[in-house]
Amino acid sequence: MTPDCKARRPAGGHHPDGNHLRTALQLAAAGVPVLPLRRGKVPFGNCRSCKDGACGGRPNMKAAGPCRCPAPCHAWAAATTDPHVLTSPVWAPVWREAVAVAYHPGGAGLTVVDLDNAAAVAWARETLPATRTVPTTRGEHWLYRGAMPSSNAVRPSVDIKSLMQYARWMGPGTGRMAVLPAAVRALVVKEDTTPAPGEVASSLPTRAPWDRSVATGCRHTERYVRTGLERGLALVRARTESGAGSQAFGVSRFLAAQHTACPGPCGLAAIGEEIVTAAVSVGVPESYARRAVANGLEAAVERAA
Repeated sequence: MTPDCKARRPAGGHHPDGNHLRTALQLAAAGVPVLPLRRGKVPFGNCRSCKDGACGGRPNMKAAGPCRCPAPCHAWAAATTDPHVLTSPVWAPVWREAVAVAYHPGGAGLTVVDLDNAAAVAWARETLPATRTVPTTRGEHWLYRGAMPSSNAVRPSVDIKSLMQYARWMGPGTGRMAVLPAAVRALVVKEDTTPAPGEVASSLPTRAPWDRSVATGCRHTERYVRTGLERGLALVRARTESGAGSQAFGVSRFLAAQHTACPGPCGLAAIGEEIVTAAVSVGVPESYARRAVANGLEAAVERAA
């Protein structure tokens, strides 16, 4: 389900009549797990029984436990679609103090790219596939269909909110919601620091380089492709301290984008293998390098579509 609650949203994201519980019930009916936020736009603190992890934590927390507390404890894990819980006597005093409503994006099968200022919004418009957008106080929320791990500060003023995280409800937004793209998933991959020279994390067997024999449907000359590839490989190999994996993603996406108008095949798999080899040569673990390159190639196709 998606947060398509059509309640009219005035400034601040509150329900027209100020009734946050009503907003929460509308969202819950649409299959969106919700929870109240207190002053400061943060979840209510745990009750005495749950304080400092005494209960072990609700199921689905990082350290799953036996908690069955009826109160809205444990932040995002308190989010629910059960109207009986939302209207229960235990939750009643909390709603009277609530200043906003939040939801658990991952529980609704969504990912929110939280863009905290105008620069971040400009970056998203240049980099990510268009999707439903929700105005926020300082920037925008971009919503995609599909859940993934959450991570803060994936780049300046950009957070990813999905599994094990909450997002403030600011209204349904506008635009058609797109499927979660590889470019967003790649943002949360924690890049390993490139080891010092000589500490290659894995060793790849020698593979044949890209040539015209694997690109019979490419409209570019072999010199054009090889020149671009060599420049990209040089960028990856230059990252001897850190960042080679991210560079491999960017190079893969850029090079693949050059072939979106070709009838194909263009030998992108062979190009990808050369980029993986370059990343591994400066210490990037092979599994990470392959994931970064695959995401880069896929991101280029998605953006062209």
